[in-house]
Amino acid sequence: MTDVLKQVRRTIETYGLLDPGDRVVVGVSGGPDSLCLLHVLLRLRDDYGLRLHVAHLNHGARGADADADAEFVAALAAEWGLPVTVEKQDVPALARVHKLAFEETARRVRYVFLARVAAEVGAHKIAVGHNADDQAETVLMHFLRGAGLAGLRGMLPLTPITDYRLLEPFIQLPISNLQLPTLIRPLIGVPRAAIEAYCADHGLTPRFDRSNLDTTYFRNRLRHELLPLLATYNPNIRARLCHTAAVVAADYELLTQLRERAWAEVVREERETAVVFDRAGWRALPVALQRATLRQAAYRLRRSLRDVDFVHVEHARQVGLRGETGAQATLPMGLALTVGYDTLTVGDAGDAGPPPDEPLLWSAEPLPVQVPGTTALPQSDWELRAEVLDEWDAARIAANPDPWTAHFDADALTDPLVLRPRRRGDRFRPQGMGRHSVKLSAFMINLKIPRAWRDHVPLLVASDEIVWVCGRRIAEDVTVGPETRRVARLRFERTS
Repeated sequence: MTDVLKQVRRTIETYGLLDPGDRVVVGVSGGPDSLCLLHVLLRLRDDYGLRLHVAHLNHGARGADADADAEFVAALAAEWGLPVTVEKQDVPALARVHKLAFEETARRVRYVFLARVAAEVGAHKIAVGHNADDQAETVLMHFLRGAGLAGLRGMLPLTPITDYRLLEPFIQLPISNLQLPTLIRPLIGVPRAAIEAYCADHGLTPRFDRSNLDTTYFRNRLRHELLPLLATYNPNIRARLCHTAAVVAADYELLTQLRERAWAEVVREERETAVVFDRAGWRALPVALQRATLRQAAYRLRRSLRDVDFVHVEHARQVGLRGETGAQATLPMGLALTVGYDTLTVGDAGDAGPPPDEPLLWSAEPLPVQVPGTTALPQSDWELRAEVLDEWDAARIAANPDPWTAHFDADALTDPLVLRPRRRGDRFRPQGMGRHSVKLSAFMINLKIPRAWRDHVPLLVASDEIVWVCGRRIAEDVTVGPETRRVARLRFERTS
């Protein structure tokens, strides 16, 4: 069994996670990982001269269980003589307001909370309890989504929290007023089994979060179903995935150095709205550096690569390599690559800015939808989950506040049922307008959907009739009424 203290000390020294005298905010949920983390850091406190501050966020989602977790962490911190900040936020309400999945909202709100606590107490390090099993799950999850080297690194032991764009809109202070704390993961080399054994050996009694068993969440399905299956092929699959992450991280570090050299050589101009490459110089780069510089351009302009995958980058690369003057390649987030006489410019495709943080379709190919069933949106971390309800509350359906959840008369959803983007000539019969149809293009303009994203809005289509302009309105013909026998509930959710 892994010697947890020795492994944590090795990780700290190998990656330089701690400096003498560091003030560290420790995120503690009350589960085994964070409890083990706090206990180990306490044992190492004198060695590094650490000043520890415990932080716990109640997400307001699990009722009495979550309240009990918060009380447990506060009592534990008091027992161990540590300062503690405990707060409660209504994450489900924030998710509805900002049209985000609960898990994504919880992640953003949690990191903003930890960064704010760090600023308040003067800490430059935030320690979280991600372990080796979490790392294996992350690498596999990124692999299944088609990630490149950056994603296959998994979680890094040390990560500066500088990309505050992903934490918006939950930041209350201007970004310039926040410190830039560093996120550290001292347990990243420790297996979950060793952590649980450590807790038992030291008389620690962690709290248990039942939601970790809910396999409707993508990561939980991967943890409880896919990884055990892969372990029948290779019992050491988790360790192998972690080794892969370490190898890729080292290779990526080299690629990053080469990319920065290439960047200095081929970038003619860098503005707030565009990056201009020397066309001949860029075309002379190796393929890997062509891709890397295009990704870097997108990142510098949008501070995110969330929706930029291999298909987008490769299409832009081919246009940049072979396109004649005036040729364009569309990139996600409202960007485009344009071929000039002797330049290649990555910049705004229009005035739409970054894409809305919502489900979008990046291909014209229709996606078959099964009811009940789950449909994954390609090149995205969204999926459409469909279920049939034999019992329902008409009043609650009418008051549904989530635009990405819709209820239909199940028998009206005739086959073929597909998701697709708009087509020329599309018409739509919006709910509340009887059987009067409108041009879909006019409907989208009236809703003030930016031109750049109208071709990417998902449409649910039954027998060639648009029955839901997703996230906006359903059609009159499929509404739930007095004669409805079964209700179909369709809901867009993030897969992580």
